[in-house]
Amino acid sequence: MLSVWQKNCVKIAEWFSLWIVLGCLWAWWQPEAWLWFQPYIAIGLGVIMLGMGLTLRLSDFSEVFRMPKIIAVGVLAQFVIMPLSAYFWAKVLDLEASLAIGLILVGSCPGGTASNVITYLARANVALSVLLTMCSTFVAVVMTPLLTQWLAGTYLPVDGWGLFRSMVLVVLIPLIAGLLINTALDRIRQHRRHVVRASINVIGPIVSVAVIVLVVASIVAGNKTAIGQMGVKLFGAVFLFHATGFALGYVAMKWLGYSKAECRTVSIEVGMQNSGLGASLAKTHFAEMAMAPVPAAISAVFHCLIGSALAGIWGGRR
Repeated sequence: MLSVWQKNCVKIAEWFSLWIVLGCLWAWWQPEAWLWFQPYIAIGLGVIMLGMGLTLRLSDFSEVFRMPKIIAVGVLAQFVIMPLSAYFWAKVLDLEASLAIGLILVGSCPGGTASNVITYLARANVALSVLLTMCSTFVAVVMTPLLTQWLAGTYLPVDGWGLFRSMVLVVLIPLIAGLLINTALDRIRQHRRHVVRASINVIGPIVSVAVIVLVVASIVAGNKTAIGQMGVKLFGAVFLFHATGFALGYVAMKWLGYSKAECRTVSIEVGMQNSGLGASLAKTHFAEMAMAPVPAAISAVFHCLIGSALAGIWGGRR
């Protein structure tokens, strides 16, 4: 049984959409309060990935082999629909190069861990959502650099190897470290192991939400003037990008004959990106383009709002 404080922590994490919106509003009105975090964005993302690794076990990988087809379809949808959606809307709305590259980079990222919470609220398949997030994150170490180099490379040359090195440092190493630590916990006494894992499962999501809010708000704070100037077109592109992902994720699964719960799960997983990772990569590898991380910040707000709206609709249905 969860204690009162553990239940409160879980509730706080479930309201992540509200915290992101409030953080962005605060950053808009008082940007100086958030700018301090910008140098620590990559470190923050590493902390999130470490936290994700701490929730994984080697047995999770065996679960993938029990449902290989739907996992393969879900991951394929993630890395086909979203990159092409980003590229399509960047072209249709004629975004300037920095914004187009930032949007494509977000589209090439894996699904975000917030999708697991939204899947739970939508009464979909949480176990499948967790496995898809895990698999897409590992696959992204290779696919994110390749897709970004291919699609964003139509705007300017992209350092694919540099992106790959960042993915290894920010994603792969922390994930594996977390997995190894969690595996090592199996060797300690059962009572202590239970306490440690319970603490990780409760505190981890709150830390993740806090770091994402810091990442997104610091980017909004640093680009307030530019966001105000590019507002309508930028917001429209990011909204259409995510709406396309949610819609096509659902339609693709429906067309393949999967159940309602599985359609909802893949829709959410495809539509919700790891925007924090996109922001970190944009800031590191496209530093000469000040606006490149901005689509990721706007993305974090929109995919949470759309996902929360769908969870509200689907959660009330069987």
